[in-house]
Amino acid sequence: MRKNRAFTIIEVMIVVMVIGILMAIAVPNWIRARERSRTEACFANMREIEHAKQRFAIENKLAGTAPVTAAEIAPEFLKNAMPLCPSAGTYTIGNVDSTPSCSFHGVLPN
Repeated sequence: MRKNRAFTIIEVMIVVMVIGILMAIAVPNWIRARERSRTEACFANMREIEHAKQRFAIENKLAGTAPVTAAEIAPEFLKNAMPLCPSAGTYTIGNVDSTPSCSFHGVLPN
């Protein structure tokens, strides 16, 4: 005589509950890590913009209050084109003495 073996509804519910608990722990950590990496990428972009702006100002002998635009630094002083914020913010370059900022992540920290 053959006995059919199967999982009971209680066993299936316990497995689903354990998976739910693991997801409740893992998903928020993954979201925080993703946002942290976006923030760091944005800060790296702002540092790149700052260095390009300073090289442009030195090469063109600009004063500290002189405005700098993306069109002036993008083709020659940035690696490729003007970088994009990974969180869909927009970068403000400003004057030679000012620090670049992002509409989403704020000002580049010191």
